[in-house]
Amino acid sequence: MADRPGEATDTPELNLELGVIGNCQIAALIDAGGALVWSCLPRFDAQPAFSRLVDTEDRGHFSIELIDHCDTRQYYRHNTAILCTELSDLHGAVLRITDFCPRFRQYGRYYRPVMMIRRLEVLRGNPVIRTRLRPTSGWDGQQPATTRGSNHVRFIREEQVLRVTTDAPLTHVLEETPFVVDGTMTFVLGPDESVKESVDAMGRRFLENTETHWREWARSLAIPFEWQREVIRAAITLKLSAYEDTGAVIAAFTTSIPEAADSGRNWDYRYCWLRDAYFTVHALNRLGATRTMEGFLRYIINLVAASGDHRLQPLYGIGGERRIDETRADAFNGYRGMGPVRVGNAAYHQDQHDVYGTVVLAATQAFFDERLERPGDKALYHRLCALGEEAARLYDQPDAGIWEYRGRARVHTYSAMMCWAACDRLRRIAERLGLDADAARWQGEAGRMHETICREAWCERHGAFAETFGGDTLDASLLLMHELGFIAPDDPRFIGTVEAIEGQLRRGDHLFRYAAEDDFGLPENAFNICTFWFIDALQAIGRGEEARRLFCNMLGHRTKLGLLSEDLNTENGELWGNFPQTYSMVGLIHSAMRLSRSWEESL
Repeated sequence: MADRPGEATDTPELNLELGVIGNCQIAALIDAGGALVWSCLPRFDAQPAFSRLVDTEDRGHFSIELIDHCDTRQYYRHNTAILCTELSDLHGAVLRITDFCPRFRQYGRYYRPVMMIRRLEVLRGNPVIRTRLRPTSGWDGQQPATTRGSNHVRFIREEQVLRVTTDAPLTHVLEETPFVVDGTMTFVLGPDESVKESVDAMGRRFLENTETHWREWARSLAIPFEWQREVIRAAITLKLSAYEDTGAVIAAFTTSIPEAADSGRNWDYRYCWLRDAYFTVHALNRLGATRTMEGFLRYIINLVAASGDHRLQPLYGIGGERRIDETRADAFNGYRGMGPVRVGNAAYHQDQHDVYGTVVLAATQAFFDERLERPGDKALYHRLCALGEEAARLYDQPDAGIWEYRGRARVHTYSAMMCWAACDRLRRIAERLGLDADAARWQGEAGRMHETICREAWCERHGAFAETFGGDTLDASLLLMHELGFIAPDDPRFIGTVEAIEGQLRRGDHLFRYAAEDDFGLPENAFNICTFWFIDALQAIGRGEEARRLFCNMLGHRTKLGLLSEDLNTENGELWGNFPQTYSMVGLIHSAMRLSRSWEESL
């Protein structure tokens, strides 16, 4: 193999024009030129086999370069997670790369191996390509040792041996020398297991089965009349973020994509934030996709059962791990050279009291949804009661808040409101189960908390609810007050809060999450989910036309493949932050569902 993994690269600077493929076990990011630039194996939060996204060295990628390349076209196969990249050369030749992770029903269960398949097809002419297959061993950035067979190469990585099996000429692949593609070629990247059939036949069969799976899944969605393609793409992306083995849902597939250029706001999002996961399963539920919620319920029930003191962390590992210590991967210099690259997230040991409401809200549907295979029962209710007791105890105590401030603790209104929601939903569940005495008790707790929050969080100066008890700063999370049922959308206090937040946090057609200085200084970019929350709030208070305009504007800021990251530069529209961000895709779905004309009035 060519000994060049550490040389400086002359490839174009990466941006977030990336496609995501996956199968609810692993995922990978493909850049606009068809290069595989990010994938952690054998699961979302493992060490990366392909790490080019957070590096500027010419390593950690699998590039397929068309000689004399002049044009590229990239798209998803209709309603699937199968990505196609078509490369054209100056001589009229066209090569298509089809990337996917197999996922389909087999033997009564979902087959989702730790595997990526890349298929090369000639669409026209005689394309000449050069491959550069340069995985890394992990966070040390080293080139893994290799062994070679007649049709495969094994990369001895720290966490898992990666075997690449192909019917392409292996010598040309490993020596990175040009060769002509004169038919279909297949690369199978997976575990150290022999492929016991024709690679081409397996690739074709897996492709057909995977395409069928995704199209059937998309067909089952209860989508709005307007913006159907946008919603389906967002829904598929959310589904890919679910780690089906345990039911965890990750916040994003990446680590350390800065929230703003050279900001140092680089975080590892490859874990399960209970808050983000709730929003994700709630969005999928609204579309009729309930299996992800059932898996997440299983995940959180296991967390609650394992927590002897009933204390919940804001985030956990996707296997339910409680310790996610934060370190730096100094071998990599960061996305576009903007380090550090962080592994793990120290926010796991923060106090974020909204998580109690998050878990109870997520579980509430199990008691009311007749579609579910395992409805909620008294045993689950009693587990949730312990969380309700914690919510009632902690709602007026300082915490790090929804935005995970690292340098301060205050009584955050959003956290208090979510604690109220925990008690309010337990009251509803108790009524559903016929537990009248319990229902009355929870109603009393919720009433007491509601009265305190309304008194302590109200800011006369702004005529609005403030970010903290007794404070006068505002934050965008309070746009969710009507969503939670804490206050009616036509209540003058909510309208005043929306208008005050607009005055302080709106920048053009986008919204910041807050404007006050934090541990890293003043925020620089808008937070995409907050813009969607603002859109929903405008719709709720009667400013529907403006809400539609802002929503269409947000759609225009998606990547060419229809995805969104966490943050957006309001001056030039560039996307920043970890990618693709589940929060942002959730916001798109919720806003589309609220703003769309109904099927009945449209047909």
